[in-house]
Amino acid sequence: MDSHHIRTTRKRGLDSSSKELRRFPTPLRLVLGLAILLIIGTLLLMLPGMGQGQMLSPIEALFTATSALAVTGLSIITPVQQLTGLGQVVLLLLIQVGGVGFMVMAVVLFRLIGRRISLVERQALCDSLGLLRPEAILQLTQRVLLTVATIELIGAAFLWVHWRDQLGPGRAVFYALFHSVSAFCNAGFDLFGGLPEYPNGLPTDNVTLLILGSLIVLGGLGIPVLGDVLVFHRERRLSLHTRVTLWVAMILIVVGGLGIFLAESTTSSALLTDPWPRRLLRTTFQSISARTAGFAGVSLTDLTAPSQLLMMILMFIGAAPASMGGGITTGTFATLVLTLWGYARGHDPVQIGGRRLGTDMVRKASAVLTVSLFIVLLATWLILVTHDIDLDSALFEVISAFATCGLTLNFTSELNLFGQLVIIFMMFWGRLGALTIVLALAQQPPRQLVSFPEEQILIG
Repeated sequence: MDSHHIRTTRKRGLDSSSKELRRFPTPLRLVLGLAILLIIGTLLLMLPGMGQGQMLSPIEALFTATSALAVTGLSIITPVQQLTGLGQVVLLLLIQVGGVGFMVMAVVLFRLIGRRISLVERQALCDSLGLLRPEAILQLTQRVLLTVATIELIGAAFLWVHWRDQLGPGRAVFYALFHSVSAFCNAGFDLFGGLPEYPNGLPTDNVTLLILGSLIVLGGLGIPVLGDVLVFHRERRLSLHTRVTLWVAMILIVVGGLGIFLAESTTSSALLTDPWPRRLLRTTFQSISARTAGFAGVSLTDLTAPSQLLMMILMFIGAAPASMGGGITTGTFATLVLTLWGYARGHDPVQIGGRRLGTDMVRKASAVLTVSLFIVLLATWLILVTHDIDLDSALFEVISAFATCGLTLNFTSELNLFGQLVIIFMMFWGRLGALTIVLALAQQPPRQLVSFPEEQILIG
């Protein structure tokens, strides 16, 4: 075969990949991929043998599948009472796929069957993982998957050791694995709610909270951060994204934990009877869980109004980009705060750690905040006009769905069909993110060639 033919074949391959990318851009592929998985998950949960006593209704299966794939945790069913053992296994698999990402699982499947990963698929994988550089993407994906499996198994081992006497060695195996995956994937599903021996649901002893809290933090850091840490021994440096993510996560945990602790140290708090170290642990865990995990270490309806407000703020901020969580993400939050700080000090562009942030990044962060506020307020208004409920409960529920958190003020079970569909949409939106969906729906306009005169409008 001559060199001319080789070059022609290669060019045709690149042209076809380029056409495929234009026809199905990465954001659209991600939206369609999650939608297809959602349909498959819904159909699986509706099969005979998944529900105890009777099959799940279509809306119950759809809501549960969405919540699992979006790693949210909101539920209109009680999993341990309405799902069989097989149904709980399917729920666990949906959580794992939703947490790690279907693009990663597709790569694993392709590698197992010997299928080659195309250039377009590599780029889609890179975008879905939030990686800035696509070099060695397949090797990095394998290392990340191995790291995820290792963390989840270690977490399950710790939980099994702690729960084996309470649940029995055999039963504790599945419970430990389920809750380890649910915590690391920031899903918030638990199998204790509905058990007679656990009237308050998830155990809230100190050891359980420490194990689950650690898994939640690790899962909320994001795949780019985990990938950066994996190569730290070779690179000997962390990227700006990793450093900012770690700093913001630490600040939010401390500020959120202390804020809820102070709010629950008043005379009206239901936690005031706990010794202060125990109260500090429970409030810190709730601060961690509020940033998209969804496990309730305390009864949320018993918390004071300041604590509930602070939790809504933490939920809205969410976890790191390309992580197991949702929200506007810590990256967006950090960019906006740094932009405000830089503007106040007269720094343009934004500067941090000896680096500067591009104006395009600031515009994206502003777009994410604007679209997110609009969609949250619209969904809250829709819930309010179709339900007899106070503003606090409706806003809490909507933000929880948007942030793929899963915490609730006991309102999820009271949603009517329209309200359930609104929350399903918010969970779907929250898992993919504002920019992904907007870019998937919008047609990129041609580059503007005309420059118009500048004029000012009043701001502030």
